[in-house]
Amino acid sequence: MADLVSLSTVPQADSLDDDTLMRLAVAASQRYPDDVRGEVRLLCRSENATFVMQGPAGRRYAMRLHRGGYHRREDIVSELAWLAALRDAGYQVPEPVATRDGETVLTLSLEEESGDEEGQRHAVLFGWIAGDMPTNAVDPQAFRRLGGITAHLHRHSRHWKRPPGFQRIVWNHQTMVGERGHWGRWQDAPNLKAGDHPVIAAAIERIGAELEAYGRSPRRYGLIHADLRLTNLLIEGNATRIIDFDDCGFGWYLHDLAAALSFEEHHPRAGRWVEEWLAGYREVEPLEQADLAIVPTMIAQRRIQLLAWSGSHAQTRQAADLGPDWADHSVRLVRRYLEGNLPVGAE
Repeated sequence: MADLVSLSTVPQADSLDDDTLMRLAVAASQRYPDDVRGEVRLLCRSENATFVMQGPAGRRYAMRLHRGGYHRREDIVSELAWLAALRDAGYQVPEPVATRDGETVLTLSLEEESGDEEGQRHAVLFGWIAGDMPTNAVDPQAFRRLGGITAHLHRHSRHWKRPPGFQRIVWNHQTMVGERGHWGRWQDAPNLKAGDHPVIAAAIERIGAELEAYGRSPRRYGLIHADLRLTNLLIEGNATRIIDFDDCGFGWYLHDLAAALSFEEHHPRAGRWVEEWLAGYREVEPLEQADLAIVPTMIAQRRIQLLAWSGSHAQTRQAADLGPDWADHSVRLVRRYLEGNLPVGAE
């Protein structure tokens, strides 16, 4: 698999300010046809910067401006190849818009700036997908639907013949929670007490051993969305659409269950969410006892991965909105895992 995936260690946060990102987005917008091009405004900054472009006749588009060093151009082209295959299979997923020159992945040059090692950014413009984004107040049945959707994606992943040169980021134990993880160091999480570091370290050691025993057979490990949570769904009537494949890569299929709970593992209803997700998944694809047994491990690993993310992305609104107690909740959940319990729920 190593020849198919991107294995590089990446920088953790975008060094560019909002004004610079806006200039890049405006420059990108000028490369699209007249019937697409329009005014752009910043929607949010998280892993990347996302802009809304208001085109003629009220049409809207979503522009994703990638942060430096996270994905190479070839990685993004591979993401779009999977999206195309999913659309061909009947899934409602984002569709890129081509420039006047027929490009779907733009490379934008920068003047040399401090902290920007490559002097360029990549951008993709997607057609707007209608729908409402659910929140943690959603009916738990939404997790049953999400489990079913994820099982269908996994089925597609297992059977899809990837094109030559396909490469995506790798989500293994080291790249998620290791010292050189893709999202940084968990030790840097805001409000994480140094006295709690041994608890996290002990959990990481156990997680690594359990995942080694679980293995990476093609039935358990493959191409996943890697961030398929409620905020990456759009619901319109009876239709549920999946967005934001930016983190898709090679990992354990059941990591997608852990990702479904992202940042909300300590919610009082999180245990119910897990039950519903698993029920929905098993309506589509079978799960073995070993799969069910690894679920607590996946959830604990993801929460620690998010600790790393909160440290490397502390400047984002999303990280700030987690609040001062989020790290303490994380430690409590990790203790639950070490005690042999499902690491979810309130105290």
